[in-house]
Amino acid sequence: MTVDHAALREVLTPIRSAMYDWTPDGVRQAVLSSCTPDALFQLAHPFNTLGGPDAFVQEALDVLHHAWPDVERRDYIVTAGPDSYGGHWVGCAGDYTGTFTRPFLDIPPTGHQTSMRFHEFYRIEDGRITEMQALWDIAEVMIQAGAWPMGPSLGRDWRAPAPATMDGIRTGPRDDALSERNKAHVIDMLTDMVKHPAEPVEAMRLEHWWHEKFSWYGPGGIGTARGISGFRHWHQIPFLRGMPDRSGGYLGETYFFGDGPYVGETAWPGMTMHLSGDGFLGIVPTDTHVTGRSLDFWRVEDTPDGPKIRENWVLFDVLHVWDQLGVNVLDRMREFTSARRVATEALT
Repeated sequence: MTVDHAALREVLTPIRSAMYDWTPDGVRQAVLSSCTPDALFQLAHPFNTLGGPDAFVQEALDVLHHAWPDVERRDYIVTAGPDSYGGHWVGCAGDYTGTFTRPFLDIPPTGHQTSMRFHEFYRIEDGRITEMQALWDIAEVMIQAGAWPMGPSLGRDWRAPAPATMDGIRTGPRDDALSERNKAHVIDMLTDMVKHPAEPVEAMRLEHWWHEKFSWYGPGGIGTARGISGFRHWHQIPFLRGMPDRSGGYLGETYFFGDGPYVGETAWPGMTMHLSGDGFLGIVPTDTHVTGRSLDFWRVEDTPDGPKIRENWVLFDVLHVWDQLGVNVLDRMREFTSARRVATEALT
């Protein structure tokens, strides 16, 4: 059966439009009308599994709007495509942004404009949303508020940019041949990546898969890295030192799809590993088993040497990792910022 992926992208248009001109009623109606009543919503910690669309609106979207009353949604990637199991997905990346006037998850307000990255993947069946797997970069909001109570990022904390080519919001028919080629390029790259550390670092063939000016846009708590050397030092080496036995969902649990130069990947969760060594996020090794929620977008660029990955947007649920280790980052943040509340109350 032929599927019109341009039409699939349009399934998200009512939600995206309502969230740009955000009113609580408008957003609620757009979500309810675009989803099946029993749609499953999976969101970053501490939201986690939210059940149906009503719960997503009341327990997540309304909470965000209360804290940022002029919040709006800005997408810079909107893609669609089929996975390898017969499903169809729409993937979106962008920012929620607004004036931070009230606490959000007890993160203290700044009074300034704030942004929060999102990666949201929607499973579409018969023209309606049946599942969402999504991460909001809550750690990034804490960093902007000066309220991050954990170790500093090794990479650069900043607002990750839109694609350099400014073509992330895909329109028109999907180029099936190009999309499938680029999806295969990303999957083959990840297949090589898991060869290390069991095999020498050369087995990953990073220069073969990635552009020399590659940018890796990681989440708050990890940060952005530039080039293969930056990626290895600011993320990969600490990650593999801490969890050398990690395995990826692309071994069978992750959904990949391509849309022109873009490839999306979603899973819940996407990785399983033991925190057996030092390095990742500055966490003391405990040999604890953890799972990782990592939702990605890649942009593949044609070069004289063949296709190369030029940009990679990565969101990883760092608060969820800490939670599995028995550490409540939000509770620690409340203690970290408690003096601000005391000072404010003393002045009023």
